[in-house]
Amino acid sequence: MAYALYAQYGLGLEPCPLCIFQRIGVILMGLAFLAAALHHPRGGGRIVYGVLIALAALLTVAVAARQLYIQSLPPGTLPSCGAPLEMMLRFMPVTEVVRRVLSGSGECGEVNWTFLGLAMPAWVLIAAVLLGVPGSFANFRREASAAR
Repeated sequence: MAYALYAQYGLGLEPCPLCIFQRIGVILMGLAFLAAALHHPRGGGRIVYGVLIALAALLTVAVAARQLYIQSLPPGTLPSCGAPLEMMLRFMPVTEVVRRVLSGSGECGEVNWTFLGLAMPAWVLIAAVLLGVPGSFANFRREASAAR
């Protein structure tokens, strides 16, 4: 999240709606990690946190994969850029906003930043997998390793 904010405010890269959804997923994953670490649950609680981390990671991976797919489409096959996310949230039901955002538009198909040949959604996808998988399994395995 720190780099996403730096890219937005330091580098001047405005996030598209799918980028915002990826940020929400990363924040949810971070909150699930924080809650699990602070609570340090036993029994069924550890499984709940493992599932929450997995769900947040899967949400993030799905949105990042959707954006990568949109970015791979040939030019001219995407609808033009729509209304800003704030405007859509003000005048449409949340379900309609989510549907429109996930359908993608011109600004979500732009690749305006890369590192080692990968666009930002690819790095978000990689990070979500690298954090979500071990984070989930650590919560699922915690009690078994403590019982030894």
